[in-house]
Amino acid sequence: MRKLDRILVTGGAGFIGSAFIRFLFRLSDSAPHVVNLDVLTYSANLELLKAVDHHPRYRFIQGDINDQTLIESILAEEEIDAVVHFAAQTHVDRSIASAAPFIETNVKGTMALLEAVRQFPEVHFHHVSTDEVYGALGESGAFNEQSPYRPNSPYAASKAASDHLVRAYANTYNLSTTISHCSNNYGPGQYPEKLIPLMILAALAKKPLPVYGRGHHVRDWLYVDDHAEGLWRILCRGQRHQTYDMGGLTERSNLDLIRHLLEIIADETHRDVRDLNALVRFVEDRPGHDYRYAIDISKIKRELGWEPKIEIQDGLRKTVRWYLKAQVSSSGALTSSPP
Repeated sequence: MRKLDRILVTGGAGFIGSAFIRFLFRLSDSAPHVVNLDVLTYSANLELLKAVDHHPRYRFIQGDINDQTLIESILAEEEIDAVVHFAAQTHVDRSIASAAPFIETNVKGTMALLEAVRQFPEVHFHHVSTDEVYGALGESGAFNEQSPYRPNSPYAASKAASDHLVRAYANTYNLSTTISHCSNNYGPGQYPEKLIPLMILAALAKKPLPVYGRGHHVRDWLYVDDHAEGLWRILCRGQRHQTYDMGGLTERSNLDLIRHLLEIIADETHRDVRDLNALVRFVEDRPGHDYRYAIDISKIKRELGWEPKIEIQDGLRKTVRWYLKAQVSSSGALTSSPP
């Protein structure tokens, strides 16, 4: 068991980072002291942390992970035991439009953090990455920790580069590190540029539902609270210099997922599902769109006893119900706090 009394979370005002922080404070008396460092870009939302905002073991700092001096001061003043690195630009479409911010945050920002941790070698560094670094699968097979890197988008390439930096710093400077790759996350509080909240909010507003190509691309879906639990297990007992892959074991084509989502929305709002399905619009596919992702979770299940608990039908219903209650501003910010 690693010493985890005081944790620095980068990007903790984002969707997954905030879910992880909320998970930590559900640990009750065993919850560590958490410092949340976030620069507050467009997709960050402190409302997602309203429930813990005044907790005596929680502190928020607005700042940039590229500011190495700031990072070093936090590590020293807060006597940090571990860094959990979520902060990243993550939206593939945005990376296609402009790759530079992804290099700045995902590559240079990760390097600045690692340089800071070099000054505090007792600090453990966990890097939260994505299955997209592995590229695309065909009709069969699944990614695992030994899969070769074949990133196909600027976003995926930036995350692959940051993974390589973590490995290189661990090997060269003997830092204590772990890396995790996860499949597509979903759940309450996700910024509405991502597929599931985008479809929910468009359907509720009776707007067209844009679907790339013919909707045949396949994704594996992981409920965000399951992801948070897996990260905690890696932090507590994951072996140094090891990688752990997490998936939801729930593959769906985008079109099948949307149809299922619309059935839930129809049931929750007492609308005709045929009217909702009529909103689907097939649009031109995006460049370099990976066909299929799937994750083999054998390693993390065997070594750390983790596997997903939330069935997708339950997770989607929880998500729909949350967005039905949430208020969304014109900027896309969510002004309700997840449970």
